[in-house]
This record gives sequence, C-alpha cells and structure tokens, in this order.
Amino acid sequence: MALSFEEQSFVRGILRRQLDELFGNGFERFFQNLMCARYPDFIDVRTHGNLGDIGADGLSLHERKLYACYAPEVPDAAAVRSKFQDDLTKAIAKRGDQFDTFVFVHNDLRGVHPEISVLLSQARRVHPVMRFEQRGPQHLHRELCRLEREEIQELLGCEIPVSDRVYRIGLDDLAPLLAHLVTQRRAAASQASVREVPPDKLDYNQLGPDDREEIISSMRYTHLVDEYYQGRRDVTERDEVAQGFNAYYHQIKAVYDDPGDVLWKLQEYIAGNARGRREEERAVMVVLAYFFETCDIFEEPPTNWRTSATQEVVVP
Repeated sequence: MALSFEEQSFVRGILRRQLDELFGNGFERFFQNLMCARYPDFIDVRTHGNLGDIGADGLSLHERKLYACYAPEVPDAAAVRSKFQDDLTKAIAKRGDQFDTFVFVHNDLRGVHPEISVLLSQARRVHPVMRFEQRGPQHLHRELCRLEREEIQELLGCEIPVSDRVYRIGLDDLAPLLAHLVTQRRAAASQASVREVPPDKLDYNQLGPDDREEIISSMRYTHLVDEYYQGRRDVTERDEVAQGFNAYYHQIKAVYDDPGDVLWKLQEYIAGNARGRREEERAVMVVLAYFFETCDIFEEPPTNWRTSATQEVVVP
C-alpha cells in the first residue's frame, strides 16, 4: 500500500537527517541496499583487494546503468573532479561492455555540485554515444517511497508513525522557488499576459471550471519559474523536480478518480496540508501551472482526440 502524504513527509525528513551523517562508504552502502531492495537486477559492486570497485558502486543489468557514488564529508571541487574522471575512466576501460549510462550519485542536500554539471556536459561531448545522469537526495526519496513499508522501515532503522499531522511545507526543496514567486509575482503582474493555454489538455483531463480558471490565470506567471531554474547552480534541478511531480501524479491518480482531487493532492505535495497565506497559495498554483504546461502532470490527449471527440455523427 502506498504511503500517505504525511508518511512520505516523515520519510523525507528522516532521510535528510541520515544523509547529513552518511558519508563515504556509509552512503555507498545505504545506496546499494536501497537499490537492491528496489531492483532485482541491481548488482552492488564491492571493493575487492587491489582491484577496488573498478569504477563502479553498482550495476543495473536490465537498464545497463553503472552507478558511481560520491559522498564526502566536506565537498571539494578538485576531489569531485578527480573522483568523477577516475571512475569514468576505469568504468569505460574495465566495464565498457556492461553499461550504456553512467550515473553519478551524490548526497548533497543543496543539489549537485556545480563542478558535476560541468563534468557531465563535458563527458557528453567526449562520449556522444553514452548517456550521463546524476542522482541525489530527491531521487533517493522517490525510490525509497516506492518500497513496501517494512522495507522502508528496515532501511531507515525506524518505524513510520501513522498519525494525522499538519505539515506547513510538503516538498522542502521547493520552498526557495515559492519564496521567489511570492516576491516576483506582484512585480510581474502589470506586464504579465496569459500564455497560450492547451485547451485540449484541459478538456481531456476533465478539470472543473474553477480549476481551469485558476490554472489559466496562473500561467501568466510561469515564466518566473523558468527564470528561477535558469539562475540555479544545479542545472539538473528542474528535471529532478519534474520527475518527482510526474511520479507522485501517477501515484495519486491511481487512488483518486476526480481530477479536482488530484490537483488538490498536488497542491498538498508542494505546500503541505496546512493553509498558508494567499500569496503562497497563488505561488503554489503557478508551480502547478508550469508543470501542467510542460506535461509533467496530467495527461496529454491522444493525437486528434479533440477532432474525433467533437466530430458530428451524420445519419444517412
């Protein structure tokens, strides 16, 4: 049974506290245990004598992904660069026939180190036939919440309490974005214009009139979300957040039939289950309108859906 919003928030808090103290081999072991629990085809690669780990901390046989962990107690740009290049060189030389995607896994709660963004871009240019990804705390939280309750409790070493709690912020990582929108939204109000709205998508997802109006109105400010992510040091942050939205959307869609309830749960995912100031609630809707536009939440209508749905029936 899927964890409730409150339970997922509890897991996120415990995970963040543990990542504050998980470095080096400790983080590597936690990541390997998590991936072994999630994927039957995952192989946790252990260090063996003079061979070391040969550039890998884990291999996904089905997806052909090689994982390399980096979790220093004190981040250091030179060490990051050396670790990345060393692992990649060893992996290609010793395991080149075993993977197509190189995944750099880190424990930095602030986001991937800027040096990694540069190294990933450089690696893509040098190795155009290979894919490169990074995985951080947000991804680990999503993987963790997809496990059974007993498995999550075993990995975290504590029970997940079942209780009705009030959470002010749901997704902590979005708090800076919400603050940005609260301050910038009013300044942009005079020059904002409604962006092109995908009417087919609004119709296909059967959103009610009030929800439609709120999404359309919020689209006037979604350019502020673009500006926010363009100014972040972690160039992969937007994609990480989008993946989280997409995963949670599909999870709650399987539970709630009413599109309005799905939208409400997505609001709760961002802001928690306690009411906030009106400015903050408007900022939440801007975020949802942005990911609605980018098709990370709600369904895209099939090709020619609107045409076929409105086609008149001709009686001979």
